[in-house]
Amino acid sequence: MKRFVLEVSGDFACFTRPEMKVERVSYEVITPSAARAVFEAILWKPVVRWHVRRIEVLEPVKWINLRRNEVGARISTRNVTAAMNGGGPLALHVEDERQQRAGLFLRDVAYRLHADLEVVSEREGPAVKYFEMFERRAAKGQCVNQPYLGCREFAADFRLATEEGKPPIPEDRELGWMLYDLDYSDRANPAPRFFNAALRGGVVEVPEWESGEVRG
Repeated sequence: MKRFVLEVSGDFACFTRPEMKVERVSYEVITPSAARAVFEAILWKPVVRWHVRRIEVLEPVKWINLRRNEVGARISTRNVTAAMNGGGPLALHVEDERQQRAGLFLRDVAYRLHADLEVVSEREGPAVKYFEMFERRAAKGQCVNQPYLGCREFAADFRLATEEGKPPIPEDRELGWMLYDLDYSDRANPAPRFFNAALRGGVVEVPEWESGEVRG
């Protein structure tokens, strides 16, 4: 296992609170699951696991209200099956399903993310191979898919942090219960897990997944 650090930033971000059923309202800080997704966008393999350990907030928390057009439906499994069996074209007509929704998003965000890269099996090569692969890709700005900040339209800029950079904001606040990640022990019914997050000196310390601080 090896620790890596990324600095990520973007114009907008939305780390949606799951208790908000209709409108999108963001957490005040990036969630561990969203941070993990940034690392996985740069390097993901079946034998690799990312464990987010620390989140540093580099810019003050700022908000913006936006209204966006969203699609309010999904293509059903039945329609997909019918199309695969020659039952006609597969399509979703946006004009018929468009909904306008308000959202409370973050703006002008920047974070320093610390995560451990674990190689769970060395059948496809030693762990150092994946450590070097990530360093090389992150240093060159390469990624499997464009990292994003909660929503895919909110693209994230990233760089490998190799030295001390901008200090975290000097702020303490309670963030309340925050989504940690989904528990896939039962793959048919993944369950959300939460932890009681707090900002201390601009830093959120992420507990171990197996610790008593992480609850369902």
